Amino acid sequence: MIAKPLGAPYVENGRTMMKIKHERTADVVLCGYREHKTSTPERPLLGSLLLGLWSDDNLQHVGVSASFTEKRRAELVEELQPLVCPIEEHPWSAWAGPSTEAIANPDRVPGTQSRWSAGKDLSFTPLRPERVLEVKYDAMEGRRFRHTAHFKRWRPDRDPESCGYGQLEQPVRYDLASVLSGGE
Repeated sequence: MIAKPLGAPYVENGRTMMKIKHERTADVVLCGYREHKTSTPERPLLGSLLLGLWSDDNLQHVGVSASFTEKRRAELVEELQPLVCPIEEHPWSAWAGPSTEAIANPDRVPGTQSRWSAGKDLSFTPLRPERVLEVKYDAMEGRRFRHTAHFKRWRPDRDPESCGYGQLEQPVRYDLASVLSGGE
């Protein structure tokens, strides 16, 4: 929502308005990570965390979290090494190669190309889905985060299997014309 204080006059070409965003958070499962584009064998750096939510018995890819300092990127790669597992032991193992699920639901598959990632290496390091983190997100687009989610904190008190779509806030619908006209 864009707003100005009630008592303030409109100022042409002035930056007097305020953007007010509703903050949404979710507890998500850490499923893997991608290396940063500047990562080297001598100094591996985390690029982004791959996030998931449970839907029935499937761990769905819902987006990434990627805003870390270079120092924290190096720390995270080291911190996450005990969780690294072979793709064959990961819930996303069916997506490692051509599969019915990957063809039927390409938007849920980590590592698939999009118009923004054409030509990028989208390989990832699979992690046992044992850690939960809280992220801040703007909105959902279908069953995925619309933009990159922002890491808030680790949630050692949460069980990964408890992180599902049911926790996500459903935006309240409203009639914009009614809001703008001051009607009910």
